[in-house]
Amino acid sequence: MTRVAYYKGCLASLSAKELDVSTQALAPKVGIELHELESVTCCGAGDIHEAEPDYYLHLNARILAYAEASGCDTLMTVCNVCTLNLRQANHQLQQDAALRERVADNLQSVGVPRYGGGVEVLHFLWMVAGTHFDRLQAAAHKGLKGLRIAPFYGCQILRPSKLLGFDDPDRPESLERIITACGGEPVDYPAKVKCCGFPIIQAREDTALGELIQPIEQAKEAGADAIVTPCPLCHLSLDAWQSKLKKQTGRDFQMPILHLSQLIGVAAGLADAELKFRRHVVSVEPVVDKLRV
Repeated sequence: MTRVAYYKGCLASLSAKELDVSTQALAPKVGIELHELESVTCCGAGDIHEAEPDYYLHLNARILAYAEASGCDTLMTVCNVCTLNLRQANHQLQQDAALRERVADNLQSVGVPRYGGGVEVLHFLWMVAGTHFDRLQAAAHKGLKGLRIAPFYGCQILRPSKLLGFDDPDRPESLERIITACGGEPVDYPAKVKCCGFPIIQAREDTALGELIQPIEQAKEAGADAIVTPCPLCHLSLDAWQSKLKKQTGRDFQMPILHLSQLIGVAAGLADAELKFRRHVVSVEPVVDKLRV
């Protein structure tokens, strides 16, 4: 078992609790022991980074410090945005000793452990597609019975590639490897590496929906039974905002959207109570029905 500090972020704590529940249930089956971090906050998404970069740095350093204090070498996330923010802050702190000391001094004054720069930030996707791939293959004993699954990476787990670096930003393959290992058939389509539109939905809804419709429409046309994403923000856009697309275009796509841990969890035989599909806006029942055949 690989012991990791588990940072679930705010969406998996609140509106996407099904992501946290399924990850907690699945992790031991793929050889990951989760040490859940307590007393941690949101990473700030992109908003605080742009408005108050020093505050953003302290916010993420605080999370990294608690991860290091847990005795774990790895901080595991389940969100693309959290991964990008934490890796970006960690890179700054690891490369600049004076900056790391200033931030550590400030945080220590309010009772936060000092951060020495000894933690690596990894997304759950990277772990199961990389060092834990053999465990994934063994765990996925029930399989997906040939379901056609469209991977949706989103943007913030691929770019900037020099900071993230696990997958090719233009031709990623980690989700495809996982889908295949679980007995599904990956569906290829151009929009799988695009933005879901989430960052601008409040300011420019029409533009955001123009981004959102592309992966859903292309996956549907390619014959996908469902879309899988490693990001809860992308999941929120793809799942909940299909109703906005219906209102705008008159088209009711009814495309089921799965969190990555749910997809693997189905193949690993997790119980319904651990998958929590009823929390989704678009019904996942068509996918479940195909697996029952």
